Amino acid sequence: MTGHGNVVFSEDDLSNLKNYLLSGGFLHIDDNYGMKPYLEKELLKLFPDKELIELPASHEIFNNHAQFPQGLPKIHEHDGERPQALGIFHEGRLVLLFTFESDLGDGWESPEVHNDPPAVRKKALDMGANIIKYVFTN
Repeated sequence: MTGHGNVVFSEDDLSNLKNYLLSGGFLHIDDNYGMKPYLEKELLKLFPDKELIELPASHEIFNNHAQFPQGLPKIHEHDGERPQALGIFHEGRLVLLFTFESDLGDGWESPEVHNDPPAVRKKALDMGANIIKYVFTN
């Protein structure tokens, strides 16, 4: 991957990632505020025939290890936008998950980094466990 502040995948990068995902792989991308326009541009190169689709709160990824009846939890606030879990599917299988306006990674870092309360960190860790469980059972 190369670039000048922007994500730019080489043709080899795109080919390798696409082969990995279509051969049973999975990729989770957690938006760290501001990635979405760059990511969408690269995903169009990766899967020109697919689009990011919002996962409904009823999706299994929110309802396995822990229950998230409202869908993706909000961990860190930036712009007052609602959290979204967006996915790309191939032959009915979720191959890529983009968590947007949630910042799960903030809750996965050491507690002193963001000073999140334990309940917020637990939501982030539980959602991470849900993602892992979903990937290993689907």
